[in-house]
Amino acid sequence: MSAKLVVQPVEGTFSLKEHIYDVLKDAITSMNIYADDADLRLDERELSEQFKISRTPIREALARLEQEGLVTIVPRKGVFIARKSIGEILEMITVWAALESMAARLATVSASDEELGSLRRVFASYSENQTQAEIDEYSEANINFHLRILEISKCSLLKTTAEGLFLHMRAIRARTMGEGDRISKSMVDHMHIIEALEGRDADLAERLVREHTLNLHDHVKRTWVEPANRQMRAG
Repeated sequence: MSAKLVVQPVEGTFSLKEHIYDVLKDAITSMNIYADDADLRLDERELSEQFKISRTPIREALARLEQEGLVTIVPRKGVFIARKSIGEILEMITVWAALESMAARLATVSASDEELGSLRRVFASYSENQTQAEIDEYSEANINFHLRILEISKCSLLKTTAEGLFLHMRAIRARTMGEGDRISKSMVDHMHIIEALEGRDADLAERLVREHTLNLHDHVKRTWVEPANRQMRAG
């Protein structure tokens, strides 16, 4: 074993294509793609100017993102962040409800007291009366809460499967959080879920998490209008 630190030259390990892919994926994942005013078009020229690089690694990254279903490349029109139809959104919420409710059941057995306590700390600083900035912060905390339940289930395959829905579930939850009285309902639901988990009540925890997510399903079905097809309108 060498007694000296051995590192590879930067040019031997740094992949520009991989870096561009990671940056674009992070940006898309962080964006509220279901907002009414969401700009879904990705302009290669603008991206090239922002990154200060040629278009080639950008095109390669976009092609990879298309393979993963995150963007759609429309001939002669451009590249667009992929947004699902209402029907597809409702199906995704249903599948997420099944995955997270099972995660909650597993967490009552597999999670430590400290891990369960981390769920309560997520919402320690929030109240029902939020400013818009605080709503955005709460929305992020809400997303972290649901991801945390998947993590503490200690079922890696379940978590990996859910990650395939994460981009859209994140955006769906971000949009709906400021609609109606969903924040107050969300806070009450979360406290009941935490209490069931801390009480190690698998049946109750599973049911509460499932009902909480299916309430989101019903809200979207009742209030959302099919998003306009920005791809077909784009020139």
